[in-house]
Amino acid sequence: MQTFEQADSFWSDSYHGHSIATLNHGSGWLVYLDHVLQHNKLFATADAAVTWLRQQVDVTGPRRQAH
Repeated sequence: MQTFEQADSFWSDSYHGHSIATLNHGSGWLVYLDHVLQHNKLFATADAAVTWLRQQVDVTGPRRQAH
């Protein structure tokens, strides 16, 4: 797993077809899954935020492509 610099305020990637992103809000790290803010989630570190995002994708499964 990639380690994220705490100085970076934003990070995004694709994971199993889902868009995942973190944003440093000053008091913690917000998380976005498929461009939607996940309310009531605030993480102390970027690593914790990304780990949670990837776990959510693992639970829901890969995103299906529209034909």
